[in-house]
Amino acid sequence: MDLKRADQAVQEIALRRNELIELDYNDPKYDDLEEELHDLEDELLDEHGAYLEGILQEVHDKYCPDTDILLPIAYLAKAYAINASNEFSVAASEGVYVEVDIMPGKETKLVMLPNPLRVVLNIGKEKQQTVWSAN
Repeated sequence: MDLKRADQAVQEIALRRNELIELDYNDPKYDDLEEELHDLEDELLDEHGAYLEGILQEVHDKYCPDTDILLPIAYLAKAYAINASNEFSVAASEGVYVEVDIMPGKETKLVMLPNPLRVVLNIGKEKQQTVWSAN
């Protein structure tokens, strides 16, 4: 598995999602950008889906074994913040809801980020914990 290629693919999707969120539905570019985004998501699943599902299976087994695993693209955020060093971050509200056994009653979500490729557990509204990283 080429982690660099998988990371680059997730970065491309993150950038397109950021572009799309900035556009109004009536913008003439919206449909083309949305189509491009769906093509990138399909390519990610075709080329890296099985590997990413394996990563998510490890994370689920360790933290939330009672929660079903979804397709890897479900774990991508709707929007990413990108700083001057090209480091990606997300709001604590992003991600797929999961039930973490050791945190009953807490709102917990898993989200995938690029650069480096990683999976973050959002806990409540403020705390984020990296639960898997390509580093």
